[in-house]
Amino acid sequence: MAMAGARMRRVDEAVREVLADAIGRLIKDPRVGFVTVTGVSTSPDLRQATVFVSFFTPSGTSPDQDQHAGALAGLSSAHGMLQAELSRQLRMKRTPMLEFVFDETTERAFRLDALIEEVVLPLSDEPTEP
Repeated sequence: MAMAGARMRRVDEAVREVLADAIGRLIKDPRVGFVTVTGVSTSPDLRQATVFVSFFTPSGTSPDQDQHAGALAGLSSAHGMLQAELSRQLRMKRTPMLEFVFDETTERAFRLDALIEEVVLPLSDEPTEP
């Protein structure tokens, strides 16, 4: 069973690498913007692949919900082209149907960092006792 898990991780990573490259190179949809493919989870039968993505604006801030929806719609509309690229680069038994999902991990990390700074900065301003 461990061999199957390792094999699926290799498939997921290969799919992630191809999609990350293809999205940056092939997609010209302005809704998509700067996308990072953070992970891929492929079903064991290779019929489905959930593609986890995060988005950033040029200013480095996280986009709002409307921008997330637009970017996901742009990626979904390009799924055929992306599947064709997967098929071309990876010789797989099946080319999985792609489902794009927003990965909130990076956004959560930014929020946690901001919360920590809110707590730590006031503490660092307090005078220390001798």
